[in-house]
Order: sequence, then structure tokens, then C-alpha cells
Amino acid sequence: MFIRLIYYGTAHLNRREEEVWLTPFGYLLDLWECHKQFTGIAQPKKEVSIDDVIPMGI
Repeated sequence: MFIRLIYYGTAHLNRREEEVWLTPFGYLLDLWECHKQFTGIAQPKKEVSIDDVIPMGI
């Protein structure tokens, strides 16, 4: 699994290998998920608009 994360970090996220090793694990996984959504590989689980978050009248 770490070899794959090193590959993702260096090839797809344009980070040096040293940076990938020093990046916290959760942050690296968040970056990879954002990259997948941005490139269209993965879709967000739920689409939310501002009207869904902030109710009317506030």
C-alpha cells in the first residue's frame, strides 16, 4: 500500500518522494481523493448546495 501511495504522491500529486514520506497519512489520502474527484475518476458521495446548508431566514 505504501508503494502505491508513493506512486500517487509523486506521479499524480507532483510531490517529491521525501515530501510524500513526510506528509501525514490522512492528509495524503485526502489529497488523493480530491485529485480523483477533480479528474473525474471518482464522484463526490453527495452534492450539496448552499441552500441545503444554510436555511432560509438566517
